[in-house]
Amino acid sequence: MLITTRAILLRAIRHGDRAVVLNLWTTHAGLRSAVVRTGGRRGVSAAVLQPLGRLEVVMDEHPERDMHLVREMRVEKPFLRLHQDPLRSAVALFVQELLYRVLRTDGAEHGLSEFLYHALDLLDEVPDLSHYPLVFLLDLADHLGFRPVSPGPGEDRFDPVEGHFVQGGAIHGATLDPEHSSALARLLEVHLAEAHTLAIPARLRRALLDHLLLYYRIHLEGMGDLRSPAMLHQALG
Repeated sequence: MLITTRAILLRAIRHGDRAVVLNLWTTHAGLRSAVVRTGGRRGVSAAVLQPLGRLEVVMDEHPERDMHLVREMRVEKPFLRLHQDPLRSAVALFVQELLYRVLRTDGAEHGLSEFLYHALDLLDEVPDLSHYPLVFLLDLADHLGFRPVSPGPGEDRFDPVEGHFVQGGAIHGATLDPEHSSALARLLEVHLAEAHTLAIPARLRRALLDHLLLYYRIHLEGMGDLRSPAMLHQALG
């Protein structure tokens, strides 16, 4: 059955001389694995297979198969600044790796799809990306079902195991101290479109990125360590 859908390209791996295996997030069915021909008159060009590309895909789907065949593919909305800006490219690499590791839903998730398309628009457009990775992690966690709970009165330490703030001393080795917990509370007050208005020092941002990735690993079994944060630390300062 031929299906036409919007899709975000999460990963592309060459398979032989004339084919590429794709991991796609589709609006009609969530995660999909597919293969597309490349090269020649009917093949897809490399320009279409850019990381996080927003695509329109015509796919031949068979319910009994795990791998589907892409018949047609085009760029639905090109990035204007992303691939010309080293900083944006570093953030995009992080977002791509994160999404490939954490998106596991087989089925339509319209709210999540809307968030992802909005997040990619912002990645290409906003003037300052310094706080983008942190707020992206928090907003994505909301859609995945484990966004941290904002602190109540007197709660000055964040417990990543339970996902909420507590009052008093550290409960275990992963509990954030009051300084980092206060910065996290500020992040929880905004959503991604307002991330550029924050002014959290770079040293706290670097530490919070590591803490939030630990939080993800606690709440998503099998996520593992990411490679891109080291490059992101360097790019964002």
